[in-house]
Amino acid sequence: MFQTFEAATRPEQGPPRVAALRREMAAAGLDGFLVPRADAHQGEYVAPRDARLAWLSGFTGSAGFCAVLGHVAGLFVDGRYHTQVKAQVADCFTPLPWPEVTLAPWLREQLPEGGKVGYDPWLHTAGEIAKTCALLEGSGITLVAGENLVDRIWPDQPGPPMAPVTAHPLEFAGESSESKRKRLAGMLRKAGHRAAVLTLPDSIMWLLNIRGGDIPHNPLAHGFAILHESGRVELFMAAEKLARLAPPLDSGVVLHEPGALLAALTDLDGPVRIDEDSVPQIVAETLGKRAVAGPDPCALPKARKNAAEIAGSIAAHLRDGAALVETLAWIDAQAPGTISEIDVVRRLEQERRRDPALRDISFETIAGTGANGAIIHYRVTEATNAVLDAGDLLVLDSGGQYVDGTTDVTRTIAIGSPGGEERAAFTRVLRGMIAMSRLRWPGGLAGRDIEAIGRVPLWLAGQDFGHGLGHGVGAYLCVHEGPQRLSRASTVAIEPGMILSNEPGYYREGAFGIRIENLLVAERSDSPGADPGREWLSWRTLTLAPIDRRLILPEMLAEAEREWLDAYHREVAAEIAPRVGPAAQDWLAAATAPL
Repeated sequence: MFQTFEAATRPEQGPPRVAALRREMAAAGLDGFLVPRADAHQGEYVAPRDARLAWLSGFTGSAGFCAVLGHVAGLFVDGRYHTQVKAQVADCFTPLPWPEVTLAPWLREQLPEGGKVGYDPWLHTAGEIAKTCALLEGSGITLVAGENLVDRIWPDQPGPPMAPVTAHPLEFAGESSESKRKRLAGMLRKAGHRAAVLTLPDSIMWLLNIRGGDIPHNPLAHGFAILHESGRVELFMAAEKLARLAPPLDSGVVLHEPGALLAALTDLDGPVRIDEDSVPQIVAETLGKRAVAGPDPCALPKARKNAAEIAGSIAAHLRDGAALVETLAWIDAQAPGTISEIDVVRRLEQERRRDPALRDISFETIAGTGANGAIIHYRVTEATNAVLDAGDLLVLDSGGQYVDGTTDVTRTIAIGSPGGEERAAFTRVLRGMIAMSRLRWPGGLAGRDIEAIGRVPLWLAGQDFGHGLGHGVGAYLCVHEGPQRLSRASTVAIEPGMILSNEPGYYREGAFGIRIENLLVAERSDSPGADPGREWLSWRTLTLAPIDRRLILPEMLAEAEREWLDAYHREVAAEIAPRVGPAAQDWLAAATAPL
């Protein structure tokens, strides 16, 4: 299987590891040390070698950091993980709500006499360090770059990942690497920049039309790159990863070992563009005054999917929808109390694996029933595995990595007869999802401008959820892709071709969880009577899977909402029925019947 069910960490491992780290801090003359969930490439996902935060604390969430001081170890986690962190870490850690509580003010409070706080300059971005130093000015607290102290105390730390790199075919990429390099080089010249440093693995994969396997469930290879204004690329990656690449990289890409990056930076003439939100601090320090802040040149072009990438995503979603429908039909055929969360995960992976285009799952499947469903990023283990009992809700969030597209879909499923409170909350979540799906908006608006539309039905009932409404999704790349987001923090305008998730939810800790998620692609919208001279956008729904009608209170839906749902279900039935077996076809016909 792509997914395992062992607990990766145990809370009792934390105290002796923190004690060992504090001894190293004392030996180095430090009053604190920062441990982020990050690697030198500053992507969201890390290889086992770089899972320092999880190894130290036991916390396995996809975002967060720990500030270990002599008397306290503050563990900063966002709203997705407030429930999860309580179960994963020992009492020697103090969970803190982030970004409500931020690092600099907390350090000022904990170190009133000042002190030295160490950090690894490869694991923190230039922007992060600059902002923190500015906020610490006058406090007597200094940040000290140096060796990673966690690596000193981690005796069985895994080695660097060395998975082979493969070519991403032009039929799926839609544009050659040479064309991309020339196009982006023109952008650099126009901005007056001589080069740009790329550290995000998905940017390098997209630019060079390659894929890797260094990160679980994400087709990424670790490496760095310098894109020059001429279009030439210097790639800093272990040669053994590329040994079987066919066809090999063309002459416009010069290969170096990863350790040669800093020396190469010293030879560059400025100005050299760095994205201060993704480039490690040591890169900025090495470049010095030659560095100029600017966005990663690959970010927006990668986010704007071309026709081939959109076609691939549509095709992948059709096959993925069939696998999910087969699984949902199977779940409904089992009596309550007879199957577990792990059974569901195994069955869904089995159905996806029937597709020869599947390369991996896009993240570890979330299958949380009852109270486990309230843990937003729940990961089932043998220790937490729960049986699907009558009256429970099952939150099933999953996706696949196919050669032609990346999927991510969530359905909340009734096991037996759901309660009235659960049905009311589910209907509010559904109304928010429909509101975003039906939206038409003027061009130029960002995620923060429209995100609240998916929350209004919950807000009117005094309810909310602790995560963004949606994230960007790659084209056989990361299931979480920036810079586009449906988030109150996102200032990036949504443009045609961008794929985002639409996933409102509701979570009652200790009781149940609800989330409904479809992927959407932004398109230009020709609306009769629209104001002339303005671009209008709307969504095309990519995900095709039934929404559980048993959890809907029809009287809470407006007529337009019912019409949208019935039309969506007609499309699901028409597209998916020919792709599933007879039993699933019968189930699908009932699941997509008009409300």
